Amino acid sequence: MFTAYRHVLARPGALSFSGAGFVARLPISMVTLAIVLLIVDRAGSYGLAGSVSAAYMMAAAASSPVLARLIDRLGQRRVLVPGIVGFAVGLAGLVVSVELDWPVPLPHLLAAAAGACYPPVGACVRSRWTNLLGPGRALHTAFSFEAVVDETIFIVGPVLVTVLATSVHPMAGVGAVAVCAVIGGWWFTILRATEPQVAEASDQPVTRPPLGWHWLLPMIAVSVCLGSLFGAIEVATVAFADENGRPALTGLLLAIYAAGSLIAGVATGMLSSDPAATLLRYRVGSAAIAAAMIPLPFINHPGLLAVVLFLGGFAVSPTLVSLVSLVEAHVPPSRLTEGITWVMTGIGLGIAPGAAIAGRLIDQYGAGTAYWVSFGSGLLAAGLTWWSGGNQSTPGPAVDDIDKGGTRERRTSASSSGHLRFQGEPQGASDMRMQTISAFVWSGRRRRTD
Repeated sequence: MFTAYRHVLARPGALSFSGAGFVARLPISMVTLAIVLLIVDRAGSYGLAGSVSAAYMMAAAASSPVLARLIDRLGQRRVLVPGIVGFAVGLAGLVVSVELDWPVPLPHLLAAAAGACYPPVGACVRSRWTNLLGPGRALHTAFSFEAVVDETIFIVGPVLVTVLATSVHPMAGVGAVAVCAVIGGWWFTILRATEPQVAEASDQPVTRPPLGWHWLLPMIAVSVCLGSLFGAIEVATVAFADENGRPALTGLLLAIYAAGSLIAGVATGMLSSDPAATLLRYRVGSAAIAAAMIPLPFINHPGLLAVVLFLGGFAVSPTLVSLVSLVEAHVPPSRLTEGITWVMTGIGLGIAPGAAIAGRLIDQYGAGTAYWVSFGSGLLAAGLTWWSGGNQSTPGPAVDDIDKGGTRERRTSASSSGHLRFQGEPQGASDMRMQTISAFVWSGRRRRTD
């Protein structure tokens, strides 16, 4: 059953860079929750905690495409090393600003600096898989494996940071985030054997191929809608646990949702990587994510909610893996990291409005009503998948036309969907989604601590 996974993981260096990428990506699921727990403990303000974590999230979303472009041009090591250092320094400054009660907006600026520096490690991991495996079904399996790793991160990270911040010290959560980033980033960058090579610079003028915004923008719109769904469902789940007098269940319920997605991610790696099948999973998966939200407003028991969330999670990984594969199959090879990062950044950008709208509904009508925001966002995403489909979703091979001294050089490579591409070009997918458990602070709810 798992022969395909054993095959790709047996490749030289595969386990090492994937393991390093796991550690380096843990901060994605930890950092905003760690910021909230620290600020609420020290300043007693959910409003401040929400605005600071939002500053981090927006800066991270805005900088990811820029960092991805730099990685395509300069290589992974030259971008990851200063990025991870800047991330750790920014977090350290944030902790100091909170401990010393520095005035606003200094904590926001330091949080934004940390977010802007954190590199798209997930894109780099997938780029190495492409460099190692080349075109074919094995690459599809590797992408699915990384989706499973992503879901594992969203199960382990929030639990780890909550235990550290509440049982050890409020600063321990942020400290763990920095340690994971530094250790994982250092481990990842020293693995030079699997790092994709950057094309040598040329004295001749080089024309970069267009990114294809006419096709990319609808995919970004789908991503924003999915981000809104994720933000709303986590806000609503936090409120649901509070209303049932069991706030400690929040992490468990969200982990169960991620667990369903994890299992589906494993199965996705064993499915066909045919372009038509990928497009079908993308469309059907988006509709299934929305449909899974329909029962949630009517559920009053945590056990039943856990079951429905678990089943609903089965649609998440196949949809996101298909989204990555479709974009990877159509963006020019020399701009793949940038292109896919743009699309997946939409998820991060959609989180805030989804959480904000859900929060207002919670204040007025209760937790159950907020799940309709998730349904509406998912329904809109499902509709947009048909706008971004059709002839635009099944074109011929993506090609780079590079002008060198008047000679047109055509490069192609193989993608996980079966299209031909230039094998040596770096590529990858950004991290599937940013951690959003703490997004409920956007709802405008104000609480007091003792």
